[in-house]
Amino acid sequence: MKKIGIGYEKYKDFIDENIYYVDKTMFIRDLIEKGGLVTLFTRPRRFGKTLALSMLQTFFEDERDSQGDKVNNERYFHNMKIMEAGPEIISRMGQYPVIRMSFKSAKQDDFDTAFLKIREEIISEFKRHSYLKKYMNRGSVEIAEFESFEQGMYLWDEKEKTFCSREDREQAIKSEYVKYSTAIKTLSTFLRDYHHKNVVILLDEYDVPLENAYNQGFYDEMVGLIRSLFESALKTNDALALAVVTGCLRISKESIFTGLNNLEVNTINGVNFGEFFGFTTRETEIMLSDYNLTDDIDTVKEWYDGYLFGDCEVYNPWSVIKYVNDHISNPSRFPEPYWSNTSSNSIIREMVENADEAVKNELDILISGGTLEKVIHEDITYGDIRENDDNLWNFLYFTGYMKKVSARIQDETIYFTMKIPNREIAYVFKNQIRQWFEKSIKQLDYNSLYNAVKNQDVSSIEGFVRGLLAKSISYYDSDEGFYHGLLLSLLYGMPNYTVKSNREEGDGRPDIVIYPNNPEDPAYIFEIKNRKKFSEISSGLQEALSQIIDKRYEEGILDDGYLGVVSYAICFCKKTCVVGTVK
Repeated sequence: MKKIGIGYEKYKDFIDENIYYVDKTMFIRDLIEKGGLVTLFTRPRRFGKTLALSMLQTFFEDERDSQGDKVNNERYFHNMKIMEAGPEIISRMGQYPVIRMSFKSAKQDDFDTAFLKIREEIISEFKRHSYLKKYMNRGSVEIAEFESFEQGMYLWDEKEKTFCSREDREQAIKSEYVKYSTAIKTLSTFLRDYHHKNVVILLDEYDVPLENAYNQGFYDEMVGLIRSLFESALKTNDALALAVVTGCLRISKESIFTGLNNLEVNTINGVNFGEFFGFTTRETEIMLSDYNLTDDIDTVKEWYDGYLFGDCEVYNPWSVIKYVNDHISNPSRFPEPYWSNTSSNSIIREMVENADEAVKNELDILISGGTLEKVIHEDITYGDIRENDDNLWNFLYFTGYMKKVSARIQDETIYFTMKIPNREIAYVFKNQIRQWFEKSIKQLDYNSLYNAVKNQDVSSIEGFVRGLLAKSISYYDSDEGFYHGLLLSLLYGMPNYTVKSNREEGDGRPDIVIYPNNPEDPAYIFEIKNRKKFSEISSGLQEALSQIIDKRYEEGILDDGYLGVVSYAICFCKKTCVVGTVK
């Protein structure tokens, strides 16, 4: 069996280290035949965008070593599907200088530091192409310009182990900003002049610094930088042969792509390229078979399938890879929500925390397996997300948290019917809702509840618990475990008492018992029932009361040496409850 490539993003590593690779090389053919001069691909995180760009780089690049000698990359495509694409496509292998940059590391707390991270990426590309200096005359203006980009302005005092003074640093950064905002175009010109071929430009995760800047409060500054980079590199660059840009969202309102008449945008709604990001059903089935996990196909489908890119149904590739890796040595291991542990779910957390009654009802429908119909537009920006609920659902759709079920158009407005794509994403929603609810109830003052328990004030107990239930998502109302956990968490901090769950007493196991630290104080029993219909809530309460008596719960506690016991029966139904005591 080949090694599973957890965390690998370089195409060459898959070949050099004999790592399992799902062959996506026909992406090259389709890009040449169907892409634009500049093509923007928007897909959710962890769906193979970075690996795809690495593969494109390996194919197209006229790669040179530090001495300027050509590196032959043909072996990386032996036995790959692209070799069947015909001589016109194959003839482009190794023919172009390539600039490849990633913006994913530009997630800093302020604009200056984020800019310097992007500058580092540009400097790295100049250094990677330092062989260009061989054809330049020593002492020439050209080589001085190249080296100024290759080195960058000195901002670090090695002796003092600190940056230069704030004033000098601010001035230096302003100067560097002006220079590096057009640096990709400058490098393109150097490369074209050396290779006598126009340049392929590959820009990965372009919207990561924009999302971070929005959250950190310097969005407009970052938009200005990205716009300058893109206008010079992709719009006014006569050294450009082909460009591919990737990200999660198409961001157009800020004019980042203004005037790019050569831009082809391919979102998850696009008709082409659907099978090249994510694993198709066939690819997933083959991988599971290759690792003797054929019996797991239904489980993997239930957890990680459900995404629709164009007309192509795909699985989350990151989650499938992690699942296979974990189950090779432990086939009985339970599936896990791998993607939720790697992606930022802050938008869902914020959505849940700020949900009004309408959004709560919509979350309820989704988590219960239902659908929502929403207006869809592809040019949403980070600044738009919180303007209204429709924008929020758009963001969730384009970032992989929702799946299109059907579509319609009315009065030139597009409506999508959407649902949660699979169990993995359902887990994300449920987990965020649980965390929010647990956080909200921890902020309450429980003293009134504790006093009501001690005073056998069933009306006050009912009122306290009903107030909390009114805040919850109705999906959980049918889950007796939810009610049990809720009551357990409420009673857990009762002063001078220890709370136990399902501990054997008498002839059974009461749901919750609160034992006093002082045996002269009474213990408290809570037996919980749940009913679907309000008409059945009284019978549920009576069943709980009878169970306390029939199972001799009180006698068991008294036999343990406690001097007194009070028994409560509580029956839940949706967002209400009734409480009774054993007389």
